[in-house]
Amino acid sequence: MGHIMQFATVQALQLAPFFISLVLYFSLVRKDPEGELWTTVLKCLPIVALMFYVLIKGFSLNKQFRRSQLILLGLVFSCGGDALLNVNLFPFGMISFGVAHIFYINAFGWHPLKWIIGVCLYVPVIIFVVFVRKYLDEILVIGVPIYCVLIITMLWRALARAVDTKSYLASFCALGAVLFVISDALIAVTMFLSVELPSPRLQIMITYYAAQFAIALSTADDGPLQPCKNKDK
Repeated sequence: MGHIMQFATVQALQLAPFFISLVLYFSLVRKDPEGELWTTVLKCLPIVALMFYVLIKGFSLNKQFRRSQLILLGLVFSCGGDALLNVNLFPFGMISFGVAHIFYINAFGWHPLKWIIGVCLYVPVIIFVVFVRKYLDEILVIGVPIYCVLIITMLWRALARAVDTKSYLASFCALGAVLFVISDALIAVTMFLSVELPSPRLQIMITYYAAQFAIALSTADDGPLQPCKNKDK
């Protein structure tokens, strides 16, 4: 029990910059001003803090930390996507997030396949893409379906990993993947379908940051001899 408490305390200290950056963002950025450098920096700061966490919690370039390496790259491209979206470059931001999902997919792995989960996820996504297609311009009519496939594949692989490993961190990561999809779905309905939501920025960003937090935290047991892997402690 002592080792578990010590491990949790260390994790909390390492994640402190993330929580501080969240407070700064939500307290200082009152609306959604696009194209301003200071809001772009504050928007990206929580993701940079999560990148910092992945590096300091235990990281190496060897194969034992492959999941950490891939998730770190996913966070880098997510940060790029945040910056691009904030300066009103939506198609390029979507591409950057698409690349991030490719890294997350590979981090979660393809074994076991759990194809039934995939089928259950792809069917509603196909219906959604067909429905919103008429609202998309020439670039997004190609980009949105591709992005939807990538993010749903990311969710599929996160859920499959959680079902297979049955670990707390994997389950928490799967919840993060669900929140990521919810965050992007909120963007889609407000942007493409003109649905008016109460405080849409808050809903989108809270679910987004929670998603990235859960995904980054899933690297806590990456590498050899992590404390949370030892069942006897």
